[in-house]
Amino acid sequence: MQFGPDDLFNPTEEHRMLRDMVADFGQSEVEPQAEEHDRTGTLNRPLFKKLAHLGLLGITVPEEWGGSGMDATAAVIVHHELSRFDPGFTLAYLAHTILFVNNFFWSSNDQQRKRFLPRVLSGDTVAGMAMTEPGAGTDVLGMTTQARHHEGGYIINGRKMFITNGVEGDIFLVYAKLDGRVTAFVVDSSFPGFSRGQTIHKMGMRGSTMCELVFDDCRVPAENLLGFEGGGLIHMMRNLEFERLSLAAQSLGIADRCLEIMIKYADERRAFGEPINRFGQIQRFIGNSFAKTEAARCLIYNVARNVKPTTRNRIGSDAAKLFAARVGEEVADNAMQVLGGYGYCEEYKVERFLRDARLLEIGGGTMESHQKNLTKDLTRLMCG
Repeated sequence: MQFGPDDLFNPTEEHRMLRDMVADFGQSEVEPQAEEHDRTGTLNRPLFKKLAHLGLLGITVPEEWGGSGMDATAAVIVHHELSRFDPGFTLAYLAHTILFVNNFFWSSNDQQRKRFLPRVLSGDTVAGMAMTEPGAGTDVLGMTTQARHHEGGYIINGRKMFITNGVEGDIFLVYAKLDGRVTAFVVDSSFPGFSRGQTIHKMGMRGSTMCELVFDDCRVPAENLLGFEGGGLIHMMRNLEFERLSLAAQSLGIADRCLEIMIKYADERRAFGEPINRFGQIQRFIGNSFAKTEAARCLIYNVARNVKPTTRNRIGSDAAKLFAARVGEEVADNAMQVLGGYGYCEEYKVERFLRDARLLEIGGGTMESHQKNLTKDLTRLMCG
């Protein structure tokens, strides 16, 4: 595999080596356990711990703080390659590494970094982020979870819904309104007043868990305020760009794997005396799937070059997820059609990838929210 400044997908040797390492790990370690954890709806904690040994849990954290010191392209590579084997497990990784670790690092002070980073970068602690509520998802400002000052710290009351890593999570980045302004807190699951609802059983992405989090007079120390009071919306929106790009990369991983499965199957499967890839209907599924997958690949990696903690690129990240999410589902659906009855069964894994792909049109922002954002931003850019 080549690399270099003109290589959109592997701009440095470090990126190429990262891709090779993650691909090898995915094939040898992630693939064999995917079906079992999809059936049981559980996160493979021992496997998750191995991600720390590979230096993947702090992929965007500077080396002086124990991370790998890499960029958005590296984050895309990891999510892309892991999702070729188990998108559900990869979603747990995303919730930990992007929604918590990346967001936390670029919003925290040195004292907080010293307290929390060793836990989350070692894999001993599973982390997540709590923003969505039973009555507020895309409408972030509609959240009703409240925080108030209390004895030098804070008290939080409210409920958070559809929280990835909620079941086994030890620590969460929680958004609540303090005096009417969105504010972020680091909440440990051991804090008084914190509890979890029942596990939410899902259509796909079952290798990660989901539940409701409940805050009933949950006590949070003052030193667990992340950033400044009322500053939660700023770093929430900044981190959403990393999240959406990573989710787009997951869709690309699904499309890559399903395209590979259908090409090989169509060459081996015979009907009416010849391989089915000789028939125009099958050629349409394969050709269209390849073209759209390649388009998604170029868009995602091109946007990744211009996404940084200090650089906003909402137009790019929204466009990447809007396009790629549909490509992932479409290619998985095409693969199922090419495989017919075999695709509908578990043996070829296509049915799992199709179930997993569907979430990516909803989570991290619905398709409609991306369309709204793009229209708003493009209008401002072109019309003033």
